[in-house]
Amino acid sequence: MQGSSRASLTSAEERLEALLGAPGVDRTAVADGLFAVAGLLDGNVSLRRALTDPSQDGEAKAGLTTRLLQGRLDGGVVDLVAGMARSRWAQTRDLGDAIEELAVTALMAAAEAEGRLDRVEDELFRFDRTVAGDPQLRGALSDRRASAERRARLADQLLADKVAPETLRLVHQAVVASRGLSMDAALTRYGQIAAHRREQLVAHVVVALPLDEEQRARLTAGLQRMYGRAVHLNVDVDPEVLGGIRVEIGDEVLDGTVGRRLDDARRRLAG
Repeated sequence: MQGSSRASLTSAEERLEALLGAPGVDRTAVADGLFAVAGLLDGNVSLRRALTDPSQDGEAKAGLTTRLLQGRLDGGVVDLVAGMARSRWAQTRDLGDAIEELAVTALMAAAEAEGRLDRVEDELFRFDRTVAGDPQLRGALSDRRASAERRARLADQLLADKVAPETLRLVHQAVVASRGLSMDAALTRYGQIAAHRREQLVAHVVVALPLDEEQRARLTAGLQRMYGRAVHLNVDVDPEVLGGIRVEIGDEVLDGTVGRRLDDARRRLAG
């Protein structure tokens, strides 16, 4: 998202935080309402274009949004979306993308209020890893020829009563309505939003053997000193790394595996 869309999203994020901080607000209901609006835009090209047409008056677009949603969604959600329609968007799909991002943020806020934000992030990561390691399961969950209801039932069978309600809701979204993203890309994006909410960096760690709690604590502390920010670890075990550790944070890779050192030695010998 670039230019006017990025500025519009930033403004909407500020309004969302004000809504989520209001006394008595149901954060899950806010998330559900925003997901519903994103789905409405996805299914109606004419509406999507009408609400993002830069040649149309912002107040007129906000008024159209209010007329469509008033009485169907909470007033705070209606006002938020109307404000987004009033803003400018560089691309037609940016409005729907922004609304979905706010929906995920609201759901993470609900998890945070219940003290389970870390749990949701971990469960999303573990589910993504489980699916990635099982091609048959990945195919069943991603098969667009199967009905959305069938894919949702499969997700329920795998996760119901085993994960936080916010995790299950986001898995449903990734499986049924990932909005042009692959399922794994959607799950990764949701995890990034969770990390951003906690203002943490996400470190993808690959090791040959599982880390115990003391090792995780030392690695976390070291990375936090290095980057000057809180760091959340997502750990994968891969025997092929041949010992040592590989850490990816954003575009940066810290590779201390035996395999990497052997490769370096071979390159030096070849040179």
